[in-house]
Amino acid sequence: MKFERWGETILGAIVVAVALGFFAFAAAQAGQTGGRAGYDLSGLFNRVDGINVGSDVRVSGVKVGVVKAISLDGDTYQARLTFTIDNNVKVNDQSTARIQSDGLLGGAYVSIEPAGLTPLRSGQMIENTQGTVDLISMFAGLAGGANRANNTTTPSTTGATTP
Repeated sequence: MKFERWGETILGAIVVAVALGFFAFAAAQAGQTGGRAGYDLSGLFNRVDGINVGSDVRVSGVKVGVVKAISLDGDTYQARLTFTIDNNVKVNDQSTARIQSDGLLGGAYVSIEPAGLTPLRSGQMIENTQGTVDLISMFAGLAGGANRANNTTTPSTTGATTP
């Protein structure tokens, strides 16, 4: 009987140690760019649905940074994202930052499509941005547009005079 209690105690201690190790690892990885130093860039977006602090920033599907801050720009009323990019990755002046979905039910991330010749410096802004797309509204608009296109109307003859 005493052995069973010691066994349960040891097993409980192992479970607690593994859980603490997992949380320590998660806390160490949160907001990191792979452990390397990085530089900050920002961009203004119409919509940033699904993006949170800590969301990935990717180039060609490879994680190169994380979203550091989300705020509302007081002048334009657009969402301002600030992200940290790994120092080994140079983002050029003509690059596009786009909010992409990670799947149907997944989160979102910032995808950077490289372009241009001059690398941006820390604190600079990516000018070419595209926010999230509201798929429900888009499909509803397409359906409504298709119905309107197929409906033909004849000119009204109310109040018209014949010669």
